[in-house]
Amino acid sequence: MDLRRRLVGYLGALLGGLLLMAMLINLYSLRADIEAEVDASERLVRVLLAAGLSPPGPPPEAAARQLRAMIAGGELRHLSITLDDAPPAEPPALAGRLAAWFGVAVGEDRRQVLQLGGQNLHLAPNPASEIEERLGDTVRLCITLLLFSGATLLVAWWAADRALSPVRELEAGLQRLARGETAATLPPFALREFRRVAGAIDELAAALGAARDAQSQLARQLIAVQEEERRVLARDLHDEMGQTLTAIGVTAAYLERNADRLDARQIGECGADLRRDVRTSGEQLRAMLKRLRPHGLDAVALVGALRELIAGWQQRAGGIEFRLLAPGELPELGEAAALTLYRVVQEALTNVVRHSGARHCQVGIAVTATTLQLSVADDGGGLPAEGTRRRGGLLGMEERVAMVGGSLAITSGADGLTLQVDLPLAGERQEEERP
Repeated sequence: MDLRRRLVGYLGALLGGLLLMAMLINLYSLRADIEAEVDASERLVRVLLAAGLSPPGPPPEAAARQLRAMIAGGELRHLSITLDDAPPAEPPALAGRLAAWFGVAVGEDRRQVLQLGGQNLHLAPNPASEIEERLGDTVRLCITLLLFSGATLLVAWWAADRALSPVRELEAGLQRLARGETAATLPPFALREFRRVAGAIDELAAALGAARDAQSQLARQLIAVQEEERRVLARDLHDEMGQTLTAIGVTAAYLERNADRLDARQIGECGADLRRDVRTSGEQLRAMLKRLRPHGLDAVALVGALRELIAGWQQRAGGIEFRLLAPGELPELGEAAALTLYRVVQEALTNVVRHSGARHCQVGIAVTATTLQLSVADDGGGLPAEGTRRRGGLLGMEERVAMVGGSLAITSGADGLTLQVDLPLAGERQEEERP
């Protein structure tokens, strides 16, 4: 059952109950009106019979008192009767004002004289009784409507509170997710709308859990990459620069010990050795710095840096043919975006060499009015079926691209894998960030 049907059901039951109550009130009022009409008719008949049975001539005092008592004993609906010596009855003040407001004439000109036996009865219409009857009906109707409205509001409040009570469970589930719990732990709901919301919250919890797992994996990968970089740097320093510096130290110590015995030729040879070792040390240092962070990644030098990167992979992975298709000069990107582009290409080529089994790999760069588009395509086996979920290097690339406002798309199939990156140009990004 959905929320609309439940609310309609509650309100329908309420309306049915109130309609039944209104019918009972009207039936009770009708019964009272019928009893009043019958009593008034019986009283009128008794008055007329008593007046008709009176002997002709002046009425005896006892008979007149009896007739006055019968007339005063109860209300005659819609009609007033008085004797010759009795003053006409005054209508109630409210009834008289209403009769005048409705334009109903009440006065001596509408009185009629009826002679029965020895009595002269003065009969006149009495609109006050009808007005009082209608006022009573109006009051009962207003009370019924007030009860009806109050009951409707109460039932609507109760129905809405009862129908929306699962919102508290949904709120508690969201708070559990906000506290870091892995599941919202929602109970089953009877209403279809809340079941849908609960399903969406469960999907959100699953996506949030996956994002947390990916974040933890990325953090572990970042630590592993840092440790690997440190290990490689320590090895290079020890194996390459350490040996070079040792050679420089040995040559310098030789010069120091034998300075007074060496001739000019031998000193020149030692100087040449020192110069060669210093140059080698500088080249090793530049290579290490380049691996740690490339320099000169501006719009002019970025293409050259990418060519050097691809040439280096071409030398190390001779079984793969690498190609770069790019304009001679790129528009302004910004340092962060340029470094991201370089690192994405670096990581993508690493994945191609290590995992793809490809024979050809093409790196393409195209420029539109607002974005720079990078594509890295290979003809390898693509991602495995269980590898469509981004993790490891792919997740790291996606995070890098997202940090500079770009997007990453991966297309994988039997004919290879294509990685597509869109980066906003520096001017366009500044326009978007400007308030």
